Amino acid sequence: MTTTSTSDPYDLAREAALEIGRRTGVASHDVAIVLGSGWQDAAASLGTTRAVIASQEIPGFAAPSVPGHHGEIRSMRVGDHDVLVLLGRVHLYEGRTPAEVVHPIRAVVGAGATTVVLTNAAGGLDPAMRPGDAVLVRDHLNLTAASPLSGPAPPAGTAPRFADLTDLYAARLRSLARSVDPALRDGVYAGLVGPHYETPAEVAMLRGLGADLVGMSTVLEAIAARHLGAAVLGISLVTNLAAGVSPTPLDHAEVLAAGAAAAPRLASLVGAVVTRL
Repeated sequence: MTTTSTSDPYDLAREAALEIGRRTGVASHDVAIVLGSGWQDAAASLGTTRAVIASQEIPGFAAPSVPGHHGEIRSMRVGDHDVLVLLGRVHLYEGRTPAEVVHPIRAVVGAGATTVVLTNAAGGLDPAMRPGDAVLVRDHLNLTAASPLSGPAPPAGTAPRFADLTDLYAARLRSLARSVDPALRDGVYAGLVGPHYETPAEVAMLRGLGADLVGMSTVLEAIAARHLGAAVLGISLVTNLAAGVSPTPLDHAEVLAAGAAAAPRLASLVGAVVTRL
């Protein structure tokens, strides 16, 4: 992580946004995409790469410690859009605070992004789901016991911390994704801390609460993006069936393998959605 001149999370995000603009030579990026576990191979096919930055060279960014998260920022041209693509993220289970987890989101919104696409690897709670399925996130259950809006109050000129999450995952963006692939289904994503997978009893509980997908990211990032006024599209790649649903043991290698197999299709989907914005 680079040395910073402030401990205030919003000031730090502004520093990061300015550095991203300086390092990329692009004054404003209007879209940001976070590629989660298993999604990394999709990056090269999204569009034309103009600049690549190691994320830890940007103020406040930390290098991910999880396999499949590269810790890289790419400035890309996708259709008519200037896009920041984040290859990887950090998680609460790595010992990061909520502010550290959402810092990249605050930075890319500060760098101009009005649309944020959050991707992740998820366990499927519905037996009808299959590894390799892409599912639009309709809503989420934040079961991390954390919020990125706790801590210092947002500065003057920023929305108050009491964010309305009614339309957190924009229906307009889900409709746009379905115009690319009418077969896409949607579901509710349950965000837990991890890093262990859920027990069969916990999976049964999540299904009872209305969850269709379960993972260890995304929910705090979505809240932070919406708080700052960005429209959010969430896409989960079902990489495994959850405990008690899957007939086989779960492991992270399975997540990465499913992502690699689906990468061309995922890149085509995300690229087409961004092009139609």
